[in-house]
Amino acid sequence: MKQQVLVLYLNTSGLDSHVLAWANYDGTGKTDPTTGDSDDPPYETGVEALRDGWRLFQASQLIPPYPGHEYDTSFLKHEFWFEKLE
Repeated sequence: MKQQVLVLYLNTSGLDSHVLAWANYDGTGKTDPTTGDSDDPPYETGVEALRDGWRLFQASQLIPPYPGHEYDTSFLKHEFWFEKLE
């Protein structure tokens, strides 16, 4: 059994919010995705990925911004990791 991993960065912490960025990793060797190989996300929302059979296995912690740093740029907060096993 081999694993495929899909990382979706969403607009908010809700799985029904829109995908802003993504990354695919295919441990089966059937595909070889790379960063920036598509202008369109694989799914519009995290819920669409769930409906297509991806299993959610990790979501980022919701950490409030430190006072005075609400508008600092940093990592993408709303990151969700999905997997499929083949």
